[in-house]
Amino acid sequence: MPSIVDRNEQRYVGYRATVGFDGMAEVAHRIAAIVGALAERGLEPACAPFFRYLVLGTDMETVTVEVGVPVTDAVDLGDEYFNAVLPAGKYAQATHHGAPSGLFAATADLLAWGEKEDVRWDRTVEADGEHWTARLEIYRTNPQAEPDPNNWDTDLCFRLAD
Repeated sequence: MPSIVDRNEQRYVGYRATVGFDGMAEVAHRIAAIVGALAERGLEPACAPFFRYLVLGTDMETVTVEVGVPVTDAVDLGDEYFNAVLPAGKYAQATHHGAPSGLFAATADLLAWGEKEDVRWDRTVEADGEHWTARLEIYRTNPQAEPDPNNWDTDLCFRLAD
C-alpha cells in the first residue's frame, strides 16, 4: 500500500540521457560506472542508486532520464557526469518486490492510487510530454549481493506538488 513520506534533499552524482525505452539498459549501466568511479576515489554511495524520470515523451517512445548515485559531498567524475540535488518534500512511496519487469505495473498502480486519493503530482504537461520534478525508482537491493531479481526491492517515490 502506498504511503506519503517526507524526504530530505539528497545530493547525488548523475548521468542524463534521452533514449527510447529500448535504451534504458545502457543508461542503467552508468550506475555501475558511477559506483566504480567513486570507489576509485575511496568513496562509497551515501544510499541506494536510482533512476529519475524527467520527461516522458508525448509519443511514449522517448524518455529523458537520469541515473543517480547519492553522495555526501559533490565529487567531480568528469564531463559525462554532474552533481545535483533531489528536492526535499512530500513523496508518494510504494515498494515493488520482484524483478524489474514488474515495475511498469507497479508504477501504474501507484499512479492509479494517486488518482483515487486526489494526489497532485509535482509535474507539468508540456508540448513534448510530462515533465516530472522527482519521479524515482530507488534500487534498494544490490544485485551483487542478491543475484536473483525476483528478490529485489525497488521503491517508487514520486514527489507531490507543494
